[in-house]
Amino acid sequence: MKLKSALFGAAVFALATPAVAATPPTDPQIAHIAYTAGNLDIAAAKQALARSHNKTVRGFAQEMIRDHQAVNVKALALVKKLHVTPEANPTSTGLTKQADATRARLAHLRGAAFDRAYLVNEAAYHKTVNGAIESTLIPSAKNGELKSLLETGLTLFREHQKHAEHLAKGMK
Repeated sequence: MKLKSALFGAAVFALATPAVAATPPTDPQIAHIAYTAGNLDIAAAKQALARSHNKTVRGFAQEMIRDHQAVNVKALALVKKLHVTPEANPTSTGLTKQADATRARLAHLRGAAFDRAYLVNEAAYHKTVNGAIESTLIPSAKNGELKSLLETGLTLFREHQKHAEHLAKGMK
């Protein structure tokens, strides 16, 4: 339970920045946040594939890689089409720092302990990212195509969250 609280708290802290910022993020910042969040989840999934021997966990990790890579390909095509350069910002930097720390903590776990911690983190991470997409990124997006991509991603990422929560409950 301590691990769940620590992982969730860290994820909330990392994504709280846009919600409390004096000015909403710009479209280039939103693009960077969304792309970074996807890449970080891909990195977490790759860690799970390297460490887990659990068929269910590995299947979930493969799903995360497939889905987040697909969304990131669409995001890159959109920013290229719009001639927008994603802009690094404190939120994307904070996400990266926290994800690196989480992967380092998970690297010390083995077997079922790793599997459970990975799934609990995935559920918390998706819950936090989904909340930020819904409450901050979508409302702040000025470009309709970017907003649409975020809305489509949110639908998919909500399914990821439910799936991770379901799998984590089964690992108790």
